[in-house]
Amino acid sequence: MSATSDQTSPEPTSTGPATGDDSTSPAPAPSPPAKIPAGLGPVPPPPAPADAAKPAAPAGPTRTTAPGAAPRTAETADAPDSAITPDILGEPWLARRIPVTESPTKAPGADHAVLVYQREAAGRASRPRHSRAVLYLHGRSDYFFQSHLAQAYLDAGYEFYALDLRSCGRAGVGHASPHDVRDLRVHDEEISEALRIIRSEHGHDVVVLNGHSTGGLQAAIWAADHPGTVDAVVLNSPWLDLRGSALVRSYGSALVDLISRWDPERVISEPGSGAEDNYGAALHRRWRGEWDWDLALKPAPSFPVRAGFLAGIRRLQREVHHGLGIRVPILVCCSTVSNGAKASLEEAQRSDVVLDVEQIIDRSQYLGDDVTVRQIPEGVHDLALSGPLARAEYLQAVMHWLDNRLH
Repeated sequence: MSATSDQTSPEPTSTGPATGDDSTSPAPAPSPPAKIPAGLGPVPPPPAPADAAKPAAPAGPTRTTAPGAAPRTAETADAPDSAITPDILGEPWLARRIPVTESPTKAPGADHAVLVYQREAAGRASRPRHSRAVLYLHGRSDYFFQSHLAQAYLDAGYEFYALDLRSCGRAGVGHASPHDVRDLRVHDEEISEALRIIRSEHGHDVVVLNGHSTGGLQAAIWAADHPGTVDAVVLNSPWLDLRGSALVRSYGSALVDLISRWDPERVISEPGSGAEDNYGAALHRRWRGEWDWDLALKPAPSFPVRAGFLAGIRRLQREVHHGLGIRVPILVCCSTVSNGAKASLEEAQRSDVVLDVEQIIDRSQYLGDDVTVRQIPEGVHDLALSGPLARAEYLQAVMHWLDNRLH
């Protein structure tokens, strides 16, 4: 494959942060878990989700809207009343519950995902507001709350959809072990349904898949497994390899795999876990950051990493190294600098303290034949949550690339 590097820096424009309470008390750190090689890809902070309504029994000849449900309009006409509710982000956002088949071995206890989009996404008279759309996949210990990211896509002519995957974010409320997914391919069911809604129900004819961190790995695997379902892939700091030495990545991964076979729920520690979570502290307004998200949905420190989850991630990362052969254009964006759990808050606000950017760049060459790598100076792990200048450069880089590649 050939990877190209786009180093031109567009004129930055500022994007506003979220708002909310400015508290100063730190989040309690969990008791230290079992210590094993490091390096997961957590994800930026979130808002608080509302518990999705349970699917209603089939309606009779006439249908009424349940209390609290979204009004029946063109964009909700094909879904049951109970499946679509106002979203936690407020107007004009809606949350659509997507039932999924339970899998006790791959995602214990998870029975639904949540698709988030704006009320006008489907337009009127079967004509969508925008013919093009983007489907966003969050990272580990994360959910969609970055409404400024959605606005950047909308301003560029792309309808925005975000999928909180089963057991995660909005779909993880009340779940005994959020983000405990042992095979990311179990998410194929909800990704497939989300794409069906976007294309068939809402009428979009071009779809971009945008994934962050673990969601970046998920997006790459989906695009490789399901050619023809998306038209381009945008990856924001994708988790394509385990951070650490070759010894950690080989013998450490083998040990985690063994543990996962007899104790998949065993908690494994990682950099940025426990009291050393400088990533959340650098970004959230409770500490030193500019962003306000729901710490129940995206806690700091993050939800525990379990052996079954990490073993499943390592299997997919090995697939990446063997080559995925993705057939559509791919944009990989990451910071220019990595730091770790010992970095100061100032350093954590100007670098990736979660993943190794050199690993991201190296593994990008195995994704497909048309890969553009774009590094963002002073970008953080979730580039959309970087400081104003880096954030604006990232968003402009994405929109400029899409404009060039999807004529």
